[in-house]
Amino acid sequence: MTYLFNPQATVSLPIQGSTARFPVGRVFCLGRNYPWPEAAGPAPREPVFFMKPASNVVEAQGELPFPPQTDEFCHEIELVAAIAKGGVDIAPEQALEHVYGFAVGLDMTRRDRQRQAKSEGLPWEGAKVFEASAPMTAITPTSQLPWPLDASLWLQVNGQERQRAHLSTQTWPLAEVISRLSRQLPLLPGDLIMTGSPPGVAPLSPGDLIHAGIDGIGELHLRVGPRPAGQTANAA
Repeated sequence: MTYLFNPQATVSLPIQGSTARFPVGRVFCLGRNYPWPEAAGPAPREPVFFMKPASNVVEAQGELPFPPQTDEFCHEIELVAAIAKGGVDIAPEQALEHVYGFAVGLDMTRRDRQRQAKSEGLPWEGAKVFEASAPMTAITPTSQLPWPLDASLWLQVNGQERQRAHLSTQTWPLAEVISRLSRQLPLLPGDLIMTGSPPGVAPLSPGDLIHAGIDGIGELHLRVGPRPAGQTANAA
C-alpha cells in the first residue's frame, strides 16, 4: 500500500515496570463526574462524553505550553483508564476486565472559549482540543494495584492545593462509565478514558508550577510556559 504522505506517528505512553509502550488510539473524556456546588448548575442525568485527538496526549514532564486564543487556561486533574481489550455493550460486571492500567492526566481547558461556546449553543471542542491539552503520566498496570482503588486525586499550583477528591465520590463509577460508553460505540484497544475532574478547577498563569497525582498511581510536575508571542492577558 502506498500513502500520499507519511501517516502520523503513533502516540504512546510509557508503562511502569516495562520497556513496552501503550499505543494511544482515541481519547474519551467525561464531564461533571464528581459532586459540584449548586452554583455550577444541575448535574447531567447521563454521562456526558466528548473527545480529544490522540495527538493532544503528551508525557507529563517539563514545560506545559500555554495555548493561543485564551486568557483562562485551566487545569482539571483526572483518573485515566487505559483500555487494552475492546468490546461493545459491555456489562458493568465485566467492564474492568477491559482495563490494562491507569494514569494521572490533566484535561487542560480554554475556559473562556468553552463558556462563550456554551452561551451561544455551539460545540466547544475548541476549548478542549489544542496542542498538549492532555498531559499524562506513565500507565500503571492493574496488576500492580489493589482493587477497588482506595485513592484520592489532588492537584496543587505553586504549593497551594486546588483540587482534591476521593475516587469513591465519582457520580458514575468506572465500570458504569465503560459500560455506558461501549453502548454508544465499540471500545478498542488503545482507547483512553479520562473520568472527570472534581471541583477546584481554576486558571493558570505562565510560570505556575503544577504538582498533581493519584495515590498509588503516579504524580506529575509541570511548569506552565509563556504566552504565545504577541498574545497578552485579555487578548483571547
